[in-house]
Formats: sequence, structure tokens, C-alpha cells
Amino acid sequence: MSNRIIIFTAVLIFAGFSFASDANKPDVEQIVQKANLAAYYQADDGKAKVTMTITDKKGEIRNREFVILRKDIADGADQNYYVYFLRPADVYRMVFMVNKHTLPDTDDDRWLYMPALDLVRRIAAGDKRTSFVGSDFLYEDVSGRNLAEDVHELVDSNDSVFVVKNTPKKPDSVEFSYYTVRIDRRTSMPMRMEYFDKTGRLYRIIESLQVKDISGFPTVTKSKVSDLNSGSSTIMEFSDVQYNIGVGDIFTERYLRKPPADVRR
Repeated sequence: MSNRIIIFTAVLIFAGFSFASDANKPDVEQIVQKANLAAYYQADDGKAKVTMTITDKKGEIRNREFVILRKDIADGADQNYYVYFLRPADVYRMVFMVNKHTLPDTDDDRWLYMPALDLVRRIAAGDKRTSFVGSDFLYEDVSGRNLAEDVHELVDSNDSVFVVKNTPKKPDSVEFSYYTVRIDRRTSMPMRMEYFDKTGRLYRIIESLQVKDISGFPTVTKSKVSDLNSGSSTIMEFSDVQYNIGVGDIFTERYLRKPPADVRR
């Protein structure tokens, strides 16, 4: 057998291994879809009480307490969020509401009601990646980023996790160049997100610190955001988590000033 035939045969063999590997490779779009469902779409609706602890670089602490309600229009598609603040006094009765839209190039509708001014403010699409009530979480973190805004690439996997790299399709619209997500293979829950700036430097981390089974649904009950630039961090702890409670149609501007009774406690 000539050297040329040997080389050609070797190429075919390695090509065959490559094709087999690609055939067995998990589909990254299915991975991110499942992770999105696990993180934001458990059951048809839900309610939880949230305690937020904000710690600045000097170690000084501020707290927030609020109730969050969610109602899905359809799994993986449009949904609504309603956040009612209980404490401290300077945010008491403040309401943040989201009508989430998942069609490509469609912005979510976000409102903030500030009772001290009796003012309803529409949050512009360009502000979705700004601080949520002075914390290290962003407005976009609360209801999730639209999957259609990024290109997804499976960059690593093992028996425990998938690692997905997400690159924005419109890089000028965001402050990051890309972010990676470590996804638990068993629960499909995103466990760690790392954001890299335009120079490729890690500057922001979101972690799921505690996941519990609640009513048969894997649920993040403690999460943390760390801002490596400012040195601050924010922890959110979820309690009294309930699913499929029949959340009503409260996601209109009417209920910003007059919240329903079941969120005021």
C-alpha cells in the first residue's frame, strides 16, 4: 500500500470519528432551552418571598425584602413578573413589573412604580442592564435574557455539567463581550455564569448557591452576584416558595398603584 493511500485512509478514519463525535454531541440549543425552562419557567406560575443582602466593598450592608410573583403565558415563551417591595421604608410599596416577550427583536415591557412620588416610570430597553434597586443584580437578571439575543456554543462538558459560551449578536448593545454558563446536567439548572468585558477580562459572576426540590421542581433558593470591578456583592434568598397557585391577571399598570392583597404580606 502506497504512503498516499495510507494517508488517505487515515484521513477517512479520523473523519469518521469526527462525524460520530458530532452525531453524539448534545445539541446546544436544546441545552440552553432546558436551562432557561429550569431557571425561569418551573410550573405554570409561582410566588416567593425574597430577602436581598447588598454588601459593598467596605463591608457595609443594605437589605431589601420583596414578594415576587410570576405567571407563564407558555413554557419558554412570554411571561409576566410582579415584584412588590416590603422593606426597608424607602422602598416600601414600590412595584417592579415585567411583561416578558420572547420573539426576536422584541423588547420586554418593564415598569417601576415609585410611591413616594406616586410616579409610574417605564424602564427603557436600554436600561435593562442597569442596577435593580441598587443591587448587583440587573433588571434583566430578574426575568432572564432572551435566548435569541446570543449565539450559543457548547465549549465543554463532563458527567456533571455543560459549559456554554454565549456571544451577543449585537455586541454594541451590551457591556460584555460574552458570558459562559455552567449548567447542571441532572437538573438543567444554570449554576454559575461568568461575564467577560470587551478586553476579555472576567468582571461579573452569578452563582446558584443553593438548589432545593420544592413540589417536585428544582429551585434556586439562594443566589449571589459578585461585581469584581466595584468589589460589591448581592445575595438573594428565596423562602415560602409556592408553585401553581393560580396567580391572577395582575400584570397591568392598574395594579402598580393598587397591588393585590396577597402580595402585601
